[in-house]
Amino acid sequence: MKWMIIVLLGCSNGLMAQPSVDHNLQNTSWLITSVRTNDTEVFAVNPATGDAWNVSRSPASEDRYPAWSPDGKKVVFTSNRADVKTYDLYLANADGSKTIRLSSLPLGSIAYWPSWTADGTFIYFNEGTSSAVYRVRPSGKDLQRMADGRDACISPNGAQLVYTQRGQKGFGVWVMSNTGQQARQIIPNESEIGGIAPVWSSDGKQIAFSMQVGDFAEIFICNADGNGLKQVTNLQQISSSPAFSPDGKYLSFRVTNEAYWRDTQKRDKTYQEKAADKRPAWIIGTDGSNPQLIEPLHYQCAMDGSRAEWKPLKNKK
Repeated sequence: MKWMIIVLLGCSNGLMAQPSVDHNLQNTSWLITSVRTNDTEVFAVNPATGDAWNVSRSPASEDRYPAWSPDGKKVVFTSNRADVKTYDLYLANADGSKTIRLSSLPLGSIAYWPSWTADGTFIYFNEGTSSAVYRVRPSGKDLQRMADGRDACISPNGAQLVYTQRGQKGFGVWVMSNTGQQARQIIPNESEIGGIAPVWSSDGKQIAFSMQVGDFAEIFICNADGNGLKQVTNLQQISSSPAFSPDGKYLSFRVTNEAYWRDTQKRDKTYQEKAADKRPAWIIGTDGSNPQLIEPLHYQCAMDGSRAEWKPLKNKK
C-alpha cells in the first residue's frame, strides 16, 4: 500500500489542498541536516513519519552536505569538528558508527557537496574557498585536486562532472571530464547565481539544478547534453538543492523565501539562530506535478543548502 501525504501549500492567493504524491515515501530514507540537537547534524529520516537517526553524532560541531554511498551502507558528510574553522570530509557507517576523516584540507577550507561514483571507488567533492574539485577514495587514500569548478557533481559512471562556472554574463551550467578537460557549457542561460548545485539522475541521463528566474530561483531539468530543458517548479520562492529519487520520477528539494545571497548579514543571523523551519524539504514529480512540503520534516531541517538525499530501503526478508 502506498503512503499518501496531503499537505497545505502556501500560494500567493491563499492556501489550497494539494493531491498526494504518488510515491512510497514510507519505504524511503532521506539524509537531511537538522538542528534538533541545537547544532547542524546529519540525520537519516523517514520523510513519511519523521522518524530520525543521528548519523554524524557530534553536537559540538557543524555537520553538513551528506550523501549515501551507492550501496547505502555508508554516509559521507562534511564537518568542522577538528578545529571549528575547517570543514573536512568524513565517512561513517549508516548507523553513525566508525566515523573516519577522509581529508585534511588547509586551515579555513570548506568541503561541500560530495558525490560518489556508482561503483563506490571515488568520492568527488568541492572546496569552496578555491572553487576546486577534489576526489578521494572511501579509505581516505589518494586525495587529489582534479579541476577548477563550483558545485561539481560526478556522473554515476565517473566520466563527467557537471558544475557551474562563470560565462560571459553570469554563471551557467557546464560539464567536463573527471580530470577537468573538455569543458563545455550545456545551459547557455546565465545569471547572478547561475545553475546552483547541479546533480545527475541515477542513470546519468538527466541533470537537475536551480536557476534564477527574476527575483526567485526555480528547479530545472535537462538531458545530460543540455537538451530538453524544462522548468519543474514555479513556487516563486528560492527553490534549490534538488536530488533525484532512485527511479528518476521525483525530486526532493529545499525551499526558502529569502534570497540570502543578496544579504549576507541576514544569512549569517539566520544561521546563528538555527531556526528549523527556514528551509524545509519538498518533493515534486520530475514532470512538475504535485509540489508538496514534506510536513513531517517541516520543523526538522537546518538552514544550510544540503540536499535531501534519497535512499530506497531494502525490503525486509
